[in-house]
Parts: sequence; C-alpha cells; structure tokens
Amino acid sequence: MNFDLYMKSLEWTSLKGTLLLTLCRIAELSAPMGELSYTTGDLSVKLGCSQQTVSRHLINLERMGLIRRFRVARRESIRITAEGQQLLARLYSSLRWMFERPPGTLYFEGVLFTGLGEGSYYVGQEGYRKQLRSKLGFDPYPGTLNLRLRQGYEGVKATLEGLPSILIEGFRTKDRSFGPAKCIRVMVNDSVEAAVILALRSHYGSDVVELVAGENLRDRLNLKDGDTVRVRVTASTPQ
Repeated sequence: MNFDLYMKSLEWTSLKGTLLLTLCRIAELSAPMGELSYTTGDLSVKLGCSQQTVSRHLINLERMGLIRRFRVARRESIRITAEGQQLLARLYSSLRWMFERPPGTLYFEGVLFTGLGEGSYYVGQEGYRKQLRSKLGFDPYPGTLNLRLRQGYEGVKATLEGLPSILIEGFRTKDRSFGPAKCIRVMVNDSVEAAVILALRSHYGSDVVELVAGENLRDRLNLKDGDTVRVRVTASTPQ
C-alpha cells in the first residue's frame, strides 16, 4: 500500500496521526534487531497509552499491511513490512527535505507531464498576460509546464503558498470572471528563469506545480513527458 492510499484509508478515523506515531515508535524500538518482542502492557508504557489503544493500533496497522505480528516461543513479536518501511522512508525523506535544505533556499523536483491544455487558455487571456509582462518582466509563452512532484517533495506546494509572492489580480470579461493568482520567481534546471503560478482555483491537486516562462521550456531544455525537472527558488529572490 503506498503512502497516499494509506492516508486515504485513515480519512474516516481519528487514528490517522496517532497510528503514524505508533508505527514510528515501533520502528524505533525494533531498530536494533529488525523486530520487536512485546506484550501490550510493555507497549502501553512505551507508547504512553492504554493497552486497549495499543491493541487497536496494532490491529489497524496489521490490517493495512504495515506491520506483521507473529509468535516466537511464548512472546508476540512485530516486524514492519516492506510497505511500512516504504511509508517511513517517505516520511523521512519529507522531513529531511524540510530540515536539511540550505537556509534561504527552496528547491524541488517534479516529473513532466502533458496537462489538459488549460494553461494555454488562461495564460493567453490578456488580463493575465498583461500583468505577467509587467510584473515578471517577460511575455509568457502561451502554456504552462506541468510538474508532478516527486516522492519526498509532497509538502512543497503548501510551502510555496506561504512564500512572498507576486499578486496577479483577477478580472472580468464580458463572458466570465477570472480569479486571482500568485507567482514566485524560480530557476528551472539552474538555467532558465520562470515562475511558479499558484491559482486560487485549479483542477490539479497539491501534487502538481505549474510553471510559466517567457519561452517554451520544453524546447529550450529539450524536455519530454517523464523527464525530471529541478526547480529552485531562493528567499533572496526579489518578488
């Protein structure tokens, strides 16, 4: 079971956060030997919760395929499964990215994919295009570069939302209204200036980031669907 499926499987229970903490604690306790011999009494003390809560957590974790319980002699033991190890590795990767990146620097990687064509439609609107020209300093290529965030960068979009940004105001035409957006200057593959565009309303989820630039980034960087693209933004970049 992958991390996304795991999180979705817990959406309807209050155990989401505490289950993950329980799994982390089991990993910590079992690290020397790769498995943990236990009684629910032992674990309740080490986890700081009741034996009933321990039993419920273990049942849920095993049901989701994240741990395996078995008996050795007269004691129960726990081993974290490959799926559980994968989940913890993703969590570690995300936390490592958050805490170990150089101060003042934010970077992320995404896999290029062909979008729905909406970027071309919206960037081509004169109400947006005029502001992008004046505020970013380039005439935007009519389209966006769509990146699906790689494993370990799942929290990037939320981080970007909190950075200083350039406001692109919404506007209205005779046919419809267009919402506001925010832009953040970036470098793509450490060679081409561009901007992340964060729309108030988007058909994409939190795992997709869209870029605009003054040229066709696919052509300039010889990119194709499936390629990994590196994006960098620094706190010192003027917004």
